[in-house]
Amino acid sequence: MDWTNVTAEDLVEALREVDWSSPPRPFSEFFSRFTVPRSYSKWNSRLKCNLYYYRTNYFIMIVFILGLGFLRRPISIVAAALTALSIAILNDSFAGTFNEKVTRTVRQFSPHLAAKMRPPLTPVIRGRSSAKRAIYICGRPRWVFVLLFSSLSFTLWFVSCGLLTVLWALAFGLLATILHASFRTPNLKARLNTFREEFRAVWRNYSEL
Repeated sequence: MDWTNVTAEDLVEALREVDWSSPPRPFSEFFSRFTVPRSYSKWNSRLKCNLYYYRTNYFIMIVFILGLGFLRRPISIVAAALTALSIAILNDSFAGTFNEKVTRTVRQFSPHLAAKMRPPLTPVIRGRSSAKRAIYICGRPRWVFVLLFSSLSFTLWFVSCGLLTVLWALAFGLLATILHASFRTPNLKARLNTFREEFRAVWRNYSEL
């Protein structure tokens, strides 16, 4: 894959569609070899390649740095968890999985309550839904929980006064990510991985025709 022709929008789209459940790269590989890029085009290509290939490692590193910033403010940990949850619920797949797990847990203790948590039925006309399928959590529209978790997290951020700490920790984590992606020399595994992902994208587009 020629990363020099990949735009930032294409990279974000690829990171959104790719599977994030893959395990992180080994520690020895992550800190293996560092060199200074010879030109801007080399740096641009290396940055995109490493961001894509080491995405799980960078995510863990940023979470770890944020965790260090929260050590002195335990309330901020709860606030960060609620903020992350409110953002994650905006994803349809996560919201559906979250609703299923909550309903399954409640069903073990109270089947009657779990039955009330079912989403309302959508009218169907000639085999098709009459309206766009809405996402429900515990029988309530998704936006109810987004507003609830967002309000709670904002209140906890205000009480703990940890927003500035989060911003500093996030800025440091992003800076560490950019520095590593800029100076880590892409290895053969990274190149082969990008070729494999490119083939999968082409095959997926071909199968949709």
